[in-house]
Amino acid sequence: MAVSTLAGCGSGDDPSPEARDTAAAVRARSLSEAELGQAVVTEADLDGYKVEKTLTATPASRRAAEPAECDPVVQALGGSSGHAAVARVGRMISLKKDSATGASMVLSSHTGADAVGVLDALRTAAEKCGTFKDVSVDFRYDEVEVLPDPDYGDEAVSLRLTQLAALSEDEEPIRVPYAVLAVREGATVAMFYEFNRPGQNGKADPAVVPEAIVEAQLEKLAAAG
Repeated sequence: MAVSTLAGCGSGDDPSPEARDTAAAVRARSLSEAELGQAVVTEADLDGYKVEKTLTATPASRRAAEPAECDPVVQALGGSSGHAAVARVGRMISLKKDSATGASMVLSSHTGADAVGVLDALRTAAEKCGTFKDVSVDFRYDEVEVLPDPDYGDEAVSLRLTQLAALSEDEEPIRVPYAVLAVREGATVAMFYEFNRPGQNGKADPAVVPEAIVEAQLEKLAAAG
């Protein structure tokens, strides 16, 4: 979705639906830190889940990948992006009866143009980056796959990838499936991410962000808009 595409090409032409959506997003209101705090899910919104605060910061993420064009993907694995935010709040959400099932989530309030840019950059990078290295921890990722549009919010990007975790070059890496879901609602981006721990046989099913978490958060976010 190109931010600059705001008008039709011919004289008198109506803008395309994509251009109208982009223009509306650019005009969207940025939620304040207080409003974002009110819009984040709590245990009262998610029956059976435990919700814990996590540390966040408003500057753009400096987490880097090799090659650099994959930066947006590795930044999304921490719930952030290459765009500074007006405000950010983070939560770790897990089932009370099974702490290994849940997701981490970061809500970021942006200017409208930056919110569009977060999704655009992540989508573009994920489509190009089949494999990359997280420079900060020296782990590699492969099998990056952009999933079909999940039809959440104003726009969404969903992807899966696999982390190759090894303590040394001589060690066979453990393959850890990850899932990332980024949803834009107006000028706010909800970034969900989760991984699935391999069993004793070293294998694991694909990671999944629970729908209950996503739907509860987006419902609350839409009401705050």
